[in-house]
Amino acid sequence: MDILSSFADGFLIAATPTNLLYCLIGALIGTLIGVLPGLGPVATVAMLLPVTFYLPPVSALIMLSGIYYGAQYGGSTTAILANIPGENSSIVTCLDGHQMARQGRAGPALAIAALSSLAAGCFATFFIAFFAPPLAEVALLFGAAEYFSLMVLGLIAAIVLAHGSIVAALGMIVLGLLLSAIGTDVNTGVQRMTLGIVELSDGIGFVPLAMGLFAIGDIIRNIEAAESRVVLSGKVGRLWPSREDFRRSFGPVIRGTALGSFLGILPGGGAMLSSFAAYAVEKKISKEPHRFGKGAVEGVAAPEAANNAGAQTSFIPLLTLGIPSNPVIALIAGAMMIHGIQPGPQVMTKNPDLFWGLIASMLIGNAMLVLINLPLIQIWVTLLRVPYRLFFPALLVFSCIGVYTLNSSVAEVVMLLVFGMLGYVLLKLRCEPAPLLLAFVLGPLMEENLRRAMLLSKGDATTFLVRPISLTLLLLALGLLLLVVLPAFRRTREVAFEEA
Repeated sequence: MDILSSFADGFLIAATPTNLLYCLIGALIGTLIGVLPGLGPVATVAMLLPVTFYLPPVSALIMLSGIYYGAQYGGSTTAILANIPGENSSIVTCLDGHQMARQGRAGPALAIAALSSLAAGCFATFFIAFFAPPLAEVALLFGAAEYFSLMVLGLIAAIVLAHGSIVAALGMIVLGLLLSAIGTDVNTGVQRMTLGIVELSDGIGFVPLAMGLFAIGDIIRNIEAAESRVVLSGKVGRLWPSREDFRRSFGPVIRGTALGSFLGILPGGGAMLSSFAAYAVEKKISKEPHRFGKGAVEGVAAPEAANNAGAQTSFIPLLTLGIPSNPVIALIAGAMMIHGIQPGPQVMTKNPDLFWGLIASMLIGNAMLVLINLPLIQIWVTLLRVPYRLFFPALLVFSCIGVYTLNSSVAEVVMLLVFGMLGYVLLKLRCEPAPLLLAFVLGPLMEENLRRAMLLSKGDATTFLVRPISLTLLLLALGLLLLVVLPAFRRTREVAFEEA
């Protein structure tokens, strides 16, 4: 009953005119960057981090979260009409969604995608509301040793679920931890790895690093790539799906929502992993698997439900354990820290308005997104025809101005460009930068909890093994590492990412 009353209070907070406006702005921007190939929620949220510095914390997080799950809606539009995934989680939607469009059924495909996302988003919102508070209460039992072990598990999971080589993902984790250690040691006052550069004495800023790796790196990569997109000509036609479409979509939406809600909680999980898993499950259990890839409505309903559910439930580890589960959530964790809010179980007790207001806003945001996506579909179709070369100069200028306005520091703009080149090099080397960002966010927290645990145990490292919760978390991390070593799992993982 307390949860329902708290959720009702959160709804009142989210429904204030200011928060409704920022929810709408987030939904619009999310849809826009989902529709336009070459942009994505990671780069967009990174570019908007400086803006959130001037907003109230609740409004800032409502807007950023709206961008994240809004991009899942918009990405399906590009996938269906142009066979280009506007967002990574919409890759599998191309397979059947575009085939439906070529068969003259673009309208029903777009409607099924939007309605599936709405159903999954509403379920995921209530899932967070009922599941997060008990998990936060458990997290309050954690000590320094448990938090350190939990972060180790999170980083190991990020390695396992990262794209490409396991060795490359491990290298990204190590590099992220090293970058997080640059600056002045808070305990001894000694400068570490600053190379005598005064501007590095306070460490590397989260905003220049995130914007450089994702926003600038993506801009350079997209400029380099040859751009060709063919948008289906003519009107989209009738939007409302047939009764048969609804019948075939009902089961996939339920299964996709359930699968996405679970996978979104896992470190390294989220929208993309959920959509691929949901499509694979539907194709596996279907009595007519030959229909997939040829315009099966189930191939649109399941992944679209899964990616939206996964995007929203990925907030659970951040709000309850303080662990970001993917790059976008890591950026949102950075936004919370900018406002002096430490992600974790104390968010619910110290900032209940923010916690419940954010969750309730997801319900409002999902309703807004259906109204934004379907009636305005012709506008999105028109935007699809705008070439990327007309966008990137403004994105580059906006990124530099945003970083400079935070601290009026030219050095941070230089860092932005340096990390932009690093992000581009990593992409060329097929090294995913997401684990690096997760390690950079978790590095200081890991160091703090490691030192605290060793101090409390008087230097006895076995404290991580004698505490039951800590031992369980470390055994899970070890199990994931052993899983990677198994040849069968390694082959399955490589095949999965090749298909992706």
